[in-house]
Amino acid sequence: MAAGDDSGARAGADTAGRPEQLPREIWVLVAAAFVIAVGYGLVAPALPAFARSFDVGVTAASVVISLFALFRLGFAPVSGRLVARFGELRVYVVGLSISAMSTGATAFAADYWQLLLFRGLGGIGSTMFTVSAISLLVRLAPPSLRGRASGMWATGFLLGNIAGPLLGGLLIAVSLRAPFLVYCAALIVALVLTGLLLRGRTGPAAATDPDALPAATFRSALGHPTYRAALAASFANGWTVFGVRIALVPLFVVEVLRRQEAWAGYALAVFAVGNAATLLAAGRFADRRGRRPPVLAGLIVSAVGTACLGVTGSLPLFLAVSLLTGIGSGLVNPPMTAAVADVIGAKARGGTVLAGFQMAADLGAIIGPVLTGAVAELVGFGTAFALTGAISALALAFWLRAPETLPSRAAPTAVPPATIAPEAAAPGATAGPKA
Repeated sequence: MAAGDDSGARAGADTAGRPEQLPREIWVLVAAAFVIAVGYGLVAPALPAFARSFDVGVTAASVVISLFALFRLGFAPVSGRLVARFGELRVYVVGLSISAMSTGATAFAADYWQLLLFRGLGGIGSTMFTVSAISLLVRLAPPSLRGRASGMWATGFLLGNIAGPLLGGLLIAVSLRAPFLVYCAALIVALVLTGLLLRGRTGPAAATDPDALPAATFRSALGHPTYRAALAASFANGWTVFGVRIALVPLFVVEVLRRQEAWAGYALAVFAVGNAATLLAAGRFADRRGRRPPVLAGLIVSAVGTACLGVTGSLPLFLAVSLLTGIGSGLVNPPMTAAVADVIGAKARGGTVLAGFQMAADLGAIIGPVLTGAVAELVGFGTAFALTGAISALALAFWLRAPETLPSRAAPTAVPPATIAPEAAAPGATAGPKA
């Protein structure tokens, strides 16, 4: 190892030789993610029924859900620029405030069009705090702990999404408007939590920080093969996890396996269990051995498992394969996010880079259910699930060509100098100009 390049020797340990710990700010973000996810899970089961209460059809009720995702997708580039100009914490707090106000207003919507307006505004707030939270996560986490930090943050969201619908079912029995009021309160709690505990601890905005490196741009990051691979995997993840899993799994359980609707919820819960079981382990492995191995393994498991879902003929086998696909998804997420952080670098801001990464997942979540739903209706569920598996296989092809970005293992000549993260560069080398 060359003199001066001791990042590999010190990975996972501080200057005193003790194991490096996640900063307190990361734990604050994880706690806030859990609170936000619980609130989102509260309104998820109530939203379609609430929309139908305004005497609209199933399609109109579905538009309310799709509009939220469309507003997230459309406002993501703006959120990235806001992060670069004003700093992550300000954008995070404003995004939570917009989401809290829009959710509270949704509880008092008097007609369908007001409901559409308020949910659309909620999508804007959602993408603001999501992009800024990921930017804080990748900037504040030490390079040697990026995978673990990403795993913890994803676990917070996952556990919240499991607990939220359980509580939401109880609130629906009280009123269809009650979940929105409780979600509003949860967002206010997250707002106070982050505002008090992170104030003055996240550094100045890039525009006023004399030590900040030039902001990483989407164009320069796109020249990095690992970032392109992360975009492909993010799109596949959105298509599979946030789209097809929610749209097709319940229908397959009811219409093909001839089981009650409750078993669809159990199948989704089994997927979540597999996901939760591997998120933290994948993050730790990615910090020790590299980002590529868990991503490659996860995409293989996800592609094969998802394709097999459509040909299962019994409920026990379907649940077993659902568990397998959950494990595959859990292997992909933390190292994929850590790899994006490696591309950006430790001291550079990458709001637009992270916005593009988030947009890929949102785009998959929008296109996936629509396209596979049409395929399932015209050809069959087996073909629809096989198509979804093929999307993961396509992402796998990108990752097979992507270089390793873990600072202690990255090859300095594997990518153009202009896109190498500072901590992954050769000893004594400097990052090249922006593309």
